[in-house]
Amino acid sequence: MGAKKELLEGFEELESKKVDFTYLFYVLGAIFFAFMVAFPKIYLSHQIYYKSRKIAKLEAEYEILKEENREIKASVEKIKFKNKIKDTLF
Repeated sequence: MGAKKELLEGFEELESKKVDFTYLFYVLGAIFFAFMVAFPKIYLSHQIYYKSRKIAKLEAEYEILKEENREIKASVEKIKFKNKIKDTLF
């Protein structure tokens, strides 16, 4: 009988500590507010990361194209020089 009374007293204590709806509403509201504050930061940081990756890729391509342009200009100058030399010989 003593164990039964202890179990019933423990159950009564749990009933008195029952979580009511307003407390649950406040907790869910706080979680929602934290999510609404954190979500834009996460979204913006991801967008900045992907944009910076795209910018880095474009910069690398730009450097490659500049180098190709230098090589083509040098090649054109060689061909022009060759043509001038051949024209004066014939």
